[in-house]
Amino acid sequence: MAAFLGLVAFFWPFLVAPGRLGANYAPPLIFGVLLVLVLCVVISEIAEGGISSKALAMLGVLSAVNAALRPLGAGTAGIETVFFVLVLAGRVYGPGFGFTLGCTSLFASALITGGVGPWMPYQMFGCAFVGMLAGLLPRATGRREVMMLAVYGSLSGYLFGFLLNLSFWPFSVDPNSSIAYLPGLPFTEQWQRYLAFDVATSLGWDTGRAVTNFVCITLAGPAVLTTFRRAARKARFRAPVRFAAPKSEGP
Repeated sequence: MAAFLGLVAFFWPFLVAPGRLGANYAPPLIFGVLLVLVLCVVISEIAEGGISSKALAMLGVLSAVNAALRPLGAGTAGIETVFFVLVLAGRVYGPGFGFTLGCTSLFASALITGGVGPWMPYQMFGCAFVGMLAGLLPRATGRREVMMLAVYGSLSGYLFGFLLNLSFWPFSVDPNSSIAYLPGLPFTEQWQRYLAFDVATSLGWDTGRAVTNFVCITLAGPAVLTTFRRAARKARFRAPVRFAAPKSEGP
């Protein structure tokens, strides 16, 4: 449900024209629903054994780490230092953990840097998708796994920018422009306009993010993966629960 809401929130320009259905109130409404759904994701993961109290503690630590890392690169030629931790954590701890970490990391970072605004729920959703998809990647080991994660991290840099542009595209371009959003156009023509808008306005910025992700995961990926997996083993995040009959006492 959370992922579905995120897709609707991003792709609404192809479904509903601006100004309809209370578009001015959409960001705070989406943010409120998102917080509720994130809480539901955490509760469901706890109920199914995907996240324990120890994993919740790890979630808090990694959220704080990402919130501290983000200001180091955000706003400089597209460099983002928050994604490689998100990708590696989603890989080790699973898609539910990755989805939640993406939301909490951006929420904490926005509070620290004063970046709270109508764009925040969309940034949270974008990072949530990055962490969730990292947990759904196929199995691999060794250098093959690191290279797979590095390539995915690079692609996720473009994916994040592609999704975030959808949140403001209908309001940011002169309607007379050939790349502007025009309500009522067929989906194919609207889609072509958006692709041209994305390439013209943010491809270079997204490339900086993609390169940063690739380099960080390639260089730090093996060590960070080993650290995360060692922490998971020692904390026994997924330790099976076994019930044994009590020993009978002798006479």
